Amino acid sequence: MDSTLSPGRRRLLAFRLPVLLVALFGVMLATAWINQLVSPVPLLALPVGIGLAVAAVLCYRWLSRTVELRQDIPELARSAMWPQLRRGALLGFGLFILLMLLIAVFGGWQSVSWGSFWGFLGTAGMMAAVAVCEELLFRGILFRIMEEWLGTVSSLVVSMLLFGATHMVNANATLWGTFSIALTGGIMLAAAYVVTRSLWLPIGLHFAWNFTHTGIFGVALSGSDMPPEGLLSTTLSGPTLLTGGTFGPEASLLALLVCALPTVLLLRRAARTGQIRPRRVS
Repeated sequence: MDSTLSPGRRRLLAFRLPVLLVALFGVMLATAWINQLVSPVPLLALPVGIGLAVAAVLCYRWLSRTVELRQDIPELARSAMWPQLRRGALLGFGLFILLMLLIAVFGGWQSVSWGSFWGFLGTAGMMAAVAVCEELLFRGILFRIMEEWLGTVSSLVVSMLLFGATHMVNANATLWGTFSIALTGGIMLAAAYVVTRSLWLPIGLHFAWNFTHTGIFGVALSGSDMPPEGLLSTTLSGPTLLTGGTFGPEASLLALLVCALPTVLLLRRAARTGQIRPRRVS
């Protein structure tokens, strides 16, 4: 630690993890509250959601400079923004569409009809805000800082469990659903960060997965009790291991299989490029 820092600055830097977690968790709660307020008005939900996403990124940058005393924030490098967002979005769209097609092949679709175009637009804004806030909190702060001390492997496990645990508060949450989303989302999104050392890839992946889920297919998201308004209205029926039950397709056994391959490939590439970091030795 820099000996020229004042005692107050040194204390703030020493406790940066809890300080940043509390601050970003507050941002995430405020974002969720505002999203809920504007959700009945899709034309308002779209710009408000995008605005909340931008505000969250600016808040993260400010906190990084103020609390961590960082001038350079490589995980949010502007040069990587659009290329990584595009790659993440393509991966997220492709994976969720594949999941839904597999559920259909095994007879899990009960009915499908047209939904709401305006709901489709509003959901895009809300999912943008959700994806950005969750990635800043779980990958940008929790995983990044823990990795400095615990190394990549231990941080993957801890952040995965915490990511899953936060979904236990959802109305239709189940133990299996929580475990499934920890494995599918928690590890895959962290792997996307590890391989690029950028938050833009996991943000794009997270957004596209959620948006395809609710904004296109119109199915329940992570046990939420909020009725999805998507371009389609899809009703699933069948065994919970196939459809995910009340938690939604993320609790389907097929979701684990669909997400396993990209997760393994991402981690394998990270290992080959030297991005897997060891535990710090005191």
